[in-house]
Amino acid sequence: MKALYIVIVGGGKIGYYLSKALLNQGHEVLIIEKEARICERLEDELGSCCMRGDGCETAVLTEAGLNRADVLIATTSHDEDNLVSCQVAKHRFKVPRTISLVNNPNNDSIFRKLGIDATISVTNTILEHVEQEIPAHPLIHLLTMSGKMEEIVELTVNKEAPAIGKSLGQLRLPPDTTIALLMRENEKPRIPDAETVFMENDRVVALTTLDSEKILERNLLG
Repeated sequence: MKALYIVIVGGGKIGYYLSKALLNQGHEVLIIEKEARICERLEDELGSCCMRGDGCETAVLTEAGLNRADVLIATTSHDEDNLVSCQVAKHRFKVPRTISLVNNPNNDSIFRKLGIDATISVTNTILEHVEQEIPAHPLIHLLTMSGKMEEIVELTVNKEAPAIGKSLGQLRLPPDTTIALLMRENEKPRIPDAETVFMENDRVVALTTLDSEKILERNLLG
């Protein structure tokens, strides 16, 4: 595996454990942290891998050698700082990949729209795991492709859904949405066609976009 140069903005718990894991994998890691005491602790525990400074400032990122970085990961507790660090890395230094922690899940879509390659929302991740433990939940997010604004979702057709008794060809789905798989009890999963009629408790996997998710849910489930 090729060793990467990875810059992490923020030396809190996430930045610390992430750096430790990446160093153990043989990568070159530099942490940028504002607070001197945190930098000192990180250097005591991880070696000379911490630089004191503001990861939002171009001068600091230049000193950190961001022009040769393969990845920038922003892990601070402030979404505004994370966004700025990623934006500067992407547009000023042409870093190939930017990853950001999103503390407020309401900001997740903003980060995606502004071109952050990957976002990590702890709140959303936990909620989605909870949702998967509740069979009655009508829509579960399986995968989100941040850069493309696309996602894969699973929907369960409940007894009140308007799709029951209708064929796929009769449903008014968004043009950027595809029903990719139909799962029905006691049957093998299959790819539905225009003649496939939906039944209660059918589970479908769909490829859609963030903008069309609500339209899909409304037209299929009500």
